[in-house]
Amino acid sequence: MKRNVIFFISILFFCLGCQFKFSPSEEQNNHTFQIKRYDRLEYRYLTTGDFSALQQMNTEYPIETRTLIENVLKIGEATDPNINTTFLNYYQDTVLQTILADAEAKYANMDTLNHQLGMAFAKLKKFLPNIQIPLVYAQISALNQSIIVGNQSVGISLDKYLGTNYALYKHFDYTEAQRKQMTKEYIIPDVLSYYLMSLYPMKGFETCPQNDRDLHVGRIQWVVNQALGCHFFKNKFVENVDNFMRRNPQITYVQLLRSDNISNSK
Repeated sequence: MKRNVIFFISILFFCLGCQFKFSPSEEQNNHTFQIKRYDRLEYRYLTTGDFSALQQMNTEYPIETRTLIENVLKIGEATDPNINTTFLNYYQDTVLQTILADAEAKYANMDTLNHQLGMAFAKLKKFLPNIQIPLVYAQISALNQSIIVGNQSVGISLDKYLGTNYALYKHFDYTEAQRKQMTKEYIIPDVLSYYLMSLYPMKGFETCPQNDRDLHVGRIQWVVNQALGCHFFKNKFVENVDNFMRRNPQITYVQLLRSDNISNSK
């Protein structure tokens, strides 16, 4: 079994909310995509101590549970004989119990997200035919990473998308700029962006000049805009890529994403 990988990077770009646009055929042909409700099992166990919920977490979502415990919360090893108690106790903090309840209430129904994300992935697959659509699941991460990318899986931390004016975000001193991106509208763009980042990483990303890193993210965001049918991400790097692709229609999406040299010139 491959080691599960977390991919997390801050995308510090100006973004504009927009209405996602899909064709009538895309609207009609997508009815099956489902975000797995791992968060509901998590909620049951962490608020009531329901051991059957924990058993389901471990049997149906073993990798996701290990990732949450070891890589996101970093509270120990999943094989530790006392980890179940440690996990339960960690979330008994009053603030975390409030966040659990608020996230479950806000996302009691995810039909619209399921529908839109399914259409976005279907459109992305038209641009990138060999891409594998990942398993997508929801979780509560105790205000850690917003999106977790593993081996063909993407986790959405619902507690990081409770809205710009969510009181506890202000309590924990999230900036206004950060809070503007902690809304339901950012879930689908973030899922696509982080997933593409994991599939098309930039070599030496951490040591590359900032401009090269920004342009690489701009290429990812440009592709996400195409999948969403709107200019959700709007910044000079995305505009640079857009101008380049208009001048070079022969360049495929795969070529764009795989080459760090493409679109470097305006």
